[in-house]
Amino acid sequence: MAAHTEINKLFINKPTGQKCTIKGWVRTFRNDQFITITDGSTIKTLQVVVNKENFDEQILKKINTGTCISATGMLENSLGKGQEIELVCEQLEVLGECDPNEFPIQMKRHTLDFLREKAHLRFRTNTFGSVFRIRHHLSQAVHRYFNDRGFFYLHAPIITGTDAEGAGEMFRVTQLDLDELPKDEKGKVDNSKDFFGKVTNLTVSGQLEAELAAMALGKVYTFGPTFRAENSNTSRHLAEFWMIEPEVAFNNIVDNMDLAEDFLKYCLNYALENAREDLDFLQEREITEDKLKPVDDRQTMPLISRLEFVIENNFERITYTEAIDILLASNHYKKKKFKYPIEWGIDLQSEHERYLVEKHFQRPVIIINYPASIKAFYMRLNEDGKTVAAMDILVPGIGEIIGGSQREERYDVLLEKCKQFHIDEESIWWYLETRKFGTCQHAGFGLGFERLVMYVTGMQNIRDVIPFPRTPLNAEF
Repeated sequence: MAAHTEINKLFINKPTGQKCTIKGWVRTFRNDQFITITDGSTIKTLQVVVNKENFDEQILKKINTGTCISATGMLENSLGKGQEIELVCEQLEVLGECDPNEFPIQMKRHTLDFLREKAHLRFRTNTFGSVFRIRHHLSQAVHRYFNDRGFFYLHAPIITGTDAEGAGEMFRVTQLDLDELPKDEKGKVDNSKDFFGKVTNLTVSGQLEAELAAMALGKVYTFGPTFRAENSNTSRHLAEFWMIEPEVAFNNIVDNMDLAEDFLKYCLNYALENAREDLDFLQEREITEDKLKPVDDRQTMPLISRLEFVIENNFERITYTEAIDILLASNHYKKKKFKYPIEWGIDLQSEHERYLVEKHFQRPVIIINYPASIKAFYMRLNEDGKTVAAMDILVPGIGEIIGGSQREERYDVLLEKCKQFHIDEESIWWYLETRKFGTCQHAGFGLGFERLVMYVTGMQNIRDVIPFPRTPLNAEF
């Protein structure tokens, strides 16, 4: 098989006057002379010029949108508008035919709903090519950031007997025969007969395991799949998603805020430096889409400006109580423009978070010291006995993007929190033991990777930033 060159390398090196072979998929074939081809390495396409008199008519008839081809010829500077270089074809081979009457991805506008139904083919569109190249770059950014700062990558278990969040919305893992379930003396399912000898589920978080490792390795992070059986069909929920969760021994809540702010800025900057062409395309796409929306639903600043806004500004840091006071004193509240109520003790909604970021402070915001009753059991109780050392990072466009806390390192306090949250201490005996054997303050945070990809790409539905979304009644592909 002849060696070929990726299209992105041709645009970088521009080896004009040299013979090259490219392989990819046809976007268009105009006037039986100009083939536009893409190979996924870049959002750019390369024009292949063919003289139909030099090729078998039967081969040219097979070239349609979606056809996979190999083309060899001289790379030349293009005389046409809109392209820098083109390939003057000398050899042409059809690697995979594509019936134009059946291929659903044509050169026209397709709705995102339609493309979700064709998730096996939507990679071939400009939009999803850009999204998933950016997803790749962000994944690289995560690993590079932590590796360069001395963190160790930890693979947390996917199967667990613990509910880290205490929400109870978990997928059961079992090998029991559902048609003939074993029963105990009380007539209940005998879970001791299951594969692991007890109830197990797919994990919702790798945080608890990361804490264990941090107590010996110092700085660790997990980056893996997590699952939640929440029966939700909103644009922000998936049943299967990826989480980034660093844990650092000896860090307090201030250290945690510093780390999270630096990490987020690094990831956004990495995307700007390594995926600028894709971001430029998605920004133009967003501007076009926004023109079709009501004015109140449009973005307040362009995509790239939103990313630069986060990178260039120091994050404002306020307490939850201060946030509530600001919202209650706002004209927005007085004019009853908020849809959801505001009072001390409630969880802030996206509209509240966005007001603080976009209207009041006009910069990213970190809120700390939330009411203990609305946060997880493992967050450190503050001296006031009412709040915990929790933090949320808010950015323009979506509100919360990162959540974290200083962890409760005191054994007696953590044990009491387990009772308050109705968490069986036997199920996390190992977690509690770390508070007895050389405990220390430590902190960490979680960032939903798809939430990050949504923010960087400007996509509005989380199903459009993961290759094959898993949602209620949907496990296709």
